[in-house]
Amino acid sequence: MPQTKPRGKVFTTPADAALELKVVNKVDLLRLKTIARIHARGLPADAGWADLLQEAFARVLDGSRQRPEGISLVVFLAGIMRSLKSEHWRRALRRAQHSEPVLPNQELSGPEGRELPDPSPDPERLWITFQELAAINKLFADDRVVLLIINGLGDGLSAEQIRVATGISKTDYDSARKRMRRTLLREGLTCTQRST
Repeated sequence: MPQTKPRGKVFTTPADAALELKVVNKVDLLRLKTIARIHARGLPADAGWADLLQEAFARVLDGSRQRPEGISLVVFLAGIMRSLKSEHWRRALRRAQHSEPVLPNQELSGPEGRELPDPSPDPERLWITFQELAAINKLFADDRVVLLIINGLGDGLSAEQIRVATGISKTDYDSARKRMRRTLLREGLTCTQRST
């Protein structure tokens, strides 16, 4: 793993060092900042998004966390930030158990003292979702009507709302839904039946 101080160069943050050493590029750094902001939601005031990001980079640069082969750096660093977030919550939960009763707006655990799950998807889940959407878009790349329907469904629109918004007739809509179903079955993909 590269050192954080090559020949007298002083970096202000581990992220700056990673950028200078070309461990990460500017686009990936922007992605990681967004992921850090997502992970920092709801954390105590002493743990901001920049802290999560810098600590993740520091652990990679000092060699305390080794990236497995086949895992992209963005996904790996996102996993480190998720671990750091969990550490912060565990510490907060321990502090709460050893101190005065927790106020209602500071509730840290659910019934039976279990830690409440974070409702937001983790970066790996988001990455998997993006890959699945890319595969679906590729599968239907030549069918404009199907793509319009998929986008409408993704926006939470009903069949009628999709038809009105896109100008698709009821017959064309129904035909496209049948093509979608046949293609998904042919590709071995299953989906739950929804009435639209």
